[in-house]
Amino acid sequence: MNENLRNLKPYPMVELARRKASVAARGIEVLDFGTGDPVEPTDPAIRAALAAAVPEISQYPSIAGLPELRAAFAAWFQRRFDVELDPEREILPTRGSKEAMFHLPLVLVDPSENKRTVVYPDPGYPVMSIGSMYAEADLHPVELTAENDYRMDPAALPREVLASARIVWLNYPHNPTGQDLPEALWQAWVEAQREHGFVLCSDECYTEIYTDARPRSVLEFAREGCLAFHSLSKRSGMTAYRSGMLAGDPEIIARYRACRAAMGQAQTEWVQKASIVAWRDERHVEERRAIFARKRAILSEGFARLGLEVYPTTSTFYLWVSVPAGETDESYAAKLLDAGIVVSPGSMFGAANAGFFRVALVPTPEQCEQALDRWAALE
Repeated sequence: MNENLRNLKPYPMVELARRKASVAARGIEVLDFGTGDPVEPTDPAIRAALAAAVPEISQYPSIAGLPELRAAFAAWFQRRFDVELDPEREILPTRGSKEAMFHLPLVLVDPSENKRTVVYPDPGYPVMSIGSMYAEADLHPVELTAENDYRMDPAALPREVLASARIVWLNYPHNPTGQDLPEALWQAWVEAQREHGFVLCSDECYTEIYTDARPRSVLEFAREGCLAFHSLSKRSGMTAYRSGMLAGDPEIIARYRACRAAMGQAQTEWVQKASIVAWRDERHVEERRAIFARKRAILSEGFARLGLEVYPTTSTFYLWVSVPAGETDESYAAKLLDAGIVVSPGSMFGAANAGFFRVALVPTPEQCEQALDRWAALE
């Protein structure tokens, strides 16, 4: 086994699935606020497009995907961020953002070079560090806590780390805390990229789930040396479709595209056809935002009544909640589990976050009310 992976912790979603199964095995109805996989139905027009596109003969998709898919994404990106992208040179479809984020260090990191560090947020999306381990990069986690508002700031990192960095990952809106990055820090990271020459990678899969100000994209601030990762999983409720997009610096896109044949292809053509419909439509996205806002309000108000403190959030469908006095994140999660409520202990996202637990706004509004009744019975 690869020595770098021998001590790798279990993937958080695998552990949550195990916990959920243990509750169901006891005959208890599970209210799953652990895994961030929403249950709202995928829009009928998207499903119809997929069904209509399934061919009699199935063949490999191309690397670049359908031109109309890249054009649909480019048109959406301009509407949403007022940034014009070249569909031929600056966009590449991926099977969700996860596999692209995993593969990228294999393309960009040469472990024999001095410039082989990957900087990433902790907590953050685990694949950022896991893919870097496979690429034999030097890892530099940036500890994010309530003390620094879960915001990565280049000024807080040693200059030698930035100088040795090949990749710096940003994850805003932030999973698991729902925080966003202010414009001044976006600008600071772009300036740091220009000074030190690393590739600035931005995981932007939650930009469309927000309650107030619309989250930004790194490509609003710079193109050279920058990549943005987008996905229809959260925006359009298409997690199982595995439909993502990589956009940004055309030279880096070209380098990654040249390696794609050894790693995979674009989505299947029927998924691409469904994705075209999704990128062209905002109505279903607005409806999903409204549902998440309703669930957020129900739980936030209920937690306030129960004396549970919710960290202020602006985006994503997560609530980051302080563990009650006298409990640890694990003991409290176990207590909730006995009542059939699954949450994610904060330490699952890094030891520094043991004072919190994450609540994913996945169950229905009615189930959120039901969960609050169970919560109240525990107090």
